[in-house]
Amino acid sequence: MKLLFQEPTSVEKIMEIDEHIGGAISVLVHRFSYGEPMTVESTTQAFCDLALRFGEGDEESMSRPFGVSLLIAGQDENGPSLQRSDFHGTFWQCNGKAIGSGSEDADNSLQEQYIRDLTLQEAETIALSILKQVMEEKGNNNNVDIAKVAPTYHLYIPSEVEAVMSRL
Repeated sequence: MKLLFQEPTSVEKIMEIDEHIGGAISVLVHRFSYGEPMTVESTTQAFCDLALRFGEGDEESMSRPFGVSLLIAGQDENGPSLQRSDFHGTFWQCNGKAIGSGSEDADNSLQEQYIRDLTLQEAETIALSILKQVMEEKGNNNNVDIAKVAPTYHLYIPSEVEAVMSRL
């Protein structure tokens, strides 16, 4: 018999991929190390190419090797970018996107409330109000993570999360 114990606070769901790119995932932690910065799209493409290669080959190949959806957000020479990949290794650019439990309702709310020229504070408030609507449990600074990637990646500390949540 095998037992696996996991400390909930040790699980990173939002992380830095590079100084100008962050990602949100629920299963796989992956970091690219290159001598020069990659664009957000190139980073997403590299991940998706890897996922697609796992599915190629003999009859025993897995059709969805990683079993994750991935959001990669960043700012590069092309400006701000949000890329979403699916379980199959395909990806597309989005203005706003949710993944995971409650994502369908969250996506509908994002489409209704998204405006291209939102301030960071407005975007934080909209995102957390939508998250609050779709979360099964009450959100707090222990179970909500926030990161920004403008101009570089920054994962909010609990007091910063609490400050954003206090605006709701």
